[in-house]
Amino acid sequence: MKKLLPLALVASFAAAGIAHAADAPVIGLITKTETNPFFVKMKEGAEAEAKKLGAKLLTAAGKQDGDTATQIAAMENMASAGAKTILITASGDAIIPTVKKLQAKGVQVIALDSPFEGADALFATDNYKAGVLIGEYAKATLGGKKAVIATLDLFPGHPVGAQRHNGFMKGFGLNAADAKSNELSKDASVVCMADSFGDTAKGQTAMENCLQKNPDINLVYTINEPAAAGAFNALKKAGKEKGVTIVSVDGGCQGIKDTAAGVIAATSQQYPLKMASMGVAAGVDYAKSGKKASGYVDTGVTLIAGKAVKGVDSKDTKVGLDLCWGNK
Repeated sequence: MKKLLPLALVASFAAAGIAHAADAPVIGLITKTETNPFFVKMKEGAEAEAKKLGAKLLTAAGKQDGDTATQIAAMENMASAGAKTILITASGDAIIPTVKKLQAKGVQVIALDSPFEGADALFATDNYKAGVLIGEYAKATLGGKKAVIATLDLFPGHPVGAQRHNGFMKGFGLNAADAKSNELSKDASVVCMADSFGDTAKGQTAMENCLQKNPDINLVYTINEPAAAGAFNALKKAGKEKGVTIVSVDGGCQGIKDTAAGVIAATSQQYPLKMASMGVAAGVDYAKSGKKASGYVDTGVTLIAGKAVKGVDSKDTKVGLDLCWGNK
């Protein structure tokens, strides 16, 4: 039995098409959540590009990171509503059978941000490079000081989480798997590895647990800036916020503000609006030409640092704020 989306989402599907011609290309956008500023900006980019190109955009989101059931239901409903291209930030590989089923019916499925097997194309940050950049920065910041590291990761098995983590390890000069691995690399200097699910509250709890395991942690890698904010809250609560370097990935406006304030030392900024606008353009092109997008398109990453360090290329927080997403 087909799982249907909530009535509110179905209603938004219908309302989205009122101002469009009957033959307008129909494109779906499915994000992991609807509250994370990264995905809010992605949706804004898709809406702007759809309006510009005369496409009808359908949108939906999971209830939380990892909610593949809602994403699967959204894909099926969008295809039933006429979408010939679906853009998705996948929460996990459980979506793959549905992707293959829809592709067999002529639907183009493009991965945004999060890769998965079988996507027609991927428009995303080079997440491994993003990790390498903050790893190099952290290494230079600590100088010759012995690193006692905590990593606040996403959750097991997710490619974005693995790529950022392993890239950080590589950039810091530790043993690290390559960008194709979904396993998190380990090293003796990493005294605590915990899952944060990219969430502030869970990040705080994870950091509190890490401090219980080893109170001498002086470097914290986080999967994203909300998790970094949680880590800082835990460190401040324990009176340890000074002397601990936090590095992260995302580039949202709040994260850049936290970098300017010294909460985060440096972050790798990515560009969700570009991912979405390119995805919509590819959907319109497919509707017109019948040619699907293919391969990987790197949508860029920039290291934004509170303080520049010698030997590491970075931009300051003013540049970061000019390019950030979310509420400034």
